[in-house]
Amino acid sequence: MKIGIALSGGGARGIAHLGVLKALEENGIRPHMITGTSAGALAGAFYAAGLSPEQILSIITQTSFLRALRPATNLRGLLRIDLIQAVFRRQMPVDTFEELNTKLIVATTDLTYGELVYFSSGELLRPVTASTCIPGLFAPIEINGHCLIDGGVLNNMPVEPLVGHSDFIIGVHTNCYPERPEIRSLRSTMERAFQLAINDNVRERIPLCNLFIEPPELSKFTIFDLKRAQEIFDIGYEYTKSLPALEMIGRRLAS
Repeated sequence: MKIGIALSGGGARGIAHLGVLKALEENGIRPHMITGTSAGALAGAFYAAGLSPEQILSIITQTSFLRALRPATNLRGLLRIDLIQAVFRRQMPVDTFEELNTKLIVATTDLTYGELVYFSSGELLRPVTASTCIPGLFAPIEINGHCLIDGGVLNNMPVEPLVGHSDFIIGVHTNCYPERPEIRSLRSTMERAFQLAINDNVRERIPLCNLFIEPPELSKFTIFDLKRAQEIFDIGYEYTKSLPALEMIGRRLAS
């Protein structure tokens, strides 16, 4: 049985993807194909390259990649996220999609034409980085004439590329949010507005999943809570590990 997994965006909450992947592994569930948006694209890229969830978590917690962010030189974003590529290039063992151990598809949004642009071949890190460009916060990245930002703007859980290519589809959503948050700053206002907008496009894709994973405890974190990486990882792991369907899927794969 071919397993496909779609990993959503969610900023720091996307670290929960790693805990989810660890729990799946322990039940003998490994994807033959991964799709990802934003944080999901980043986690998916490292995992598809053969790194373990624990190794990826270590990269996140031990590498001061936030220092790589610099003010943008134009008015399209507050920060330039493309400089983060140099940091992750040192950690990523491959340079192209073709070198990955598992097929990966990365979703981005073309800001000019308002359409999804998927990447699954060629250079790896620039498309992955483009997929994480939260509009307004990070300046877009130009690739092949496309002005690209966060894929979550149009598709925060890119399940569609898995349809017809997977026997069993798992969707993982980490962009949970509290129903009545305290909004006291510009940052919290921007984050809340972005969450509301992209969560709508996730709900319509849930019926395409055979298993939908959404740890509710993630709602207490913000997209910037990188210092709580281990806690977020553990929530993804424990929640997934507790799912009754997991053992059944593992037995089905083993038979």
